[in-house]
Amino acid sequence: MYRFDPNLARAHTLPARWYLDADLLALERRRIFGRTWQLAGRADQVERPGDFLTTTLGHEPLVIARGSDSTLRAFSNVCRHRAGPVALGCGNRKSLQCAYHGWTYGLDGSLLTTPEFDQVENFDRRAHPLPPGQAGTLGPLLFACPDATAPTLAEWLGDIPKETEPLGFERMRWVKRVEYQIECNWKVYVDNYLEGYHIPIVHPGLYKQIDYARYSVDTFRYYSRQDSPIRVTDTPYRRNLGEGENPQALYYWIFPNLMFNLYPDNLQTNLIVPIGPEKTLTIFDWFFLDADRPSIDRDFAQSFAFSDPIQSEDIAICEAVQRGLRSSRYEAGRYSQKRENGVHHFHGLVAEFLGEVAS
Repeated sequence: MYRFDPNLARAHTLPARWYLDADLLALERRRIFGRTWQLAGRADQVERPGDFLTTTLGHEPLVIARGSDSTLRAFSNVCRHRAGPVALGCGNRKSLQCAYHGWTYGLDGSLLTTPEFDQVENFDRRAHPLPPGQAGTLGPLLFACPDATAPTLAEWLGDIPKETEPLGFERMRWVKRVEYQIECNWKVYVDNYLEGYHIPIVHPGLYKQIDYARYSVDTFRYYSRQDSPIRVTDTPYRRNLGEGENPQALYYWIFPNLMFNLYPDNLQTNLIVPIGPEKTLTIFDWFFLDADRPSIDRDFAQSFAFSDPIQSEDIAICEAVQRGLRSSRYEAGRYSQKRENGVHHFHGLVAEFLGEVAS
């Protein structure tokens, strides 16, 4: 039985089996992805009353809609009749209709009509609303949580809104999306993101651009923050800095599967989606200040040229680690106290949400 040790100096990493087992991934989808806040889309997709979009978090289908009262809500995208979808894709509607038998729901999740159900006994439409989740926004980002009893988005994000405001986070708008499929468990990719320990070896180009000696990781209840001063004076991220200001990069990880790479010029979100026990989809979205400016294509190209080689290096090492985890000679490792507190924090949250699981 694996028991997480909160003492970093004594602790061991997660067991190798936790990165390989299909049954464990099924448990993670229920206990982690079914109970936590995750990135669900863009805030501009649900700006107007009647706007809606659909998503799946873990294995839980959700619909997120802005009602006629302008309230943003999330609820199950599974009809209470025979489990058909009550919404498909995204758009704008005054109500939602199941694609199977036509049951209709309000944008608040209430059941409005049930065709040819008049003679059914002991059935009260008011007692069959769509089960609620939660929805909220942060700047240009839309979040949702399948669990109506989970902590609020404000509790989940802590001080992130206040800390990101000076970099213009609220005013950034979506520009591009790039996806990568990686042959590793989703936790391998998260582990890799949460420490700068590997940067001198895996990312020699990035190592030259940052002040590695001042690279630090601070952990909070549901997220961690990595601070990395940029020491190269001709970096493209000086575009929106005032005279004499030094460029700064802020890297946030939000449990379980979201990263922010935030610069004075742009934001990259990186959403980590498990496809299988040893296969992961990483979705990068780029958001820029003044996204309609004439130079935006050039600015994106500069940002992508900086990011893509780093991503390729991360993919190579994560896939190598996944192969190593299959070895009969490896069970678990230890943490660097100086460099891997973020990984230890993540493993503690995984263990907390999974509860007692045989190793």
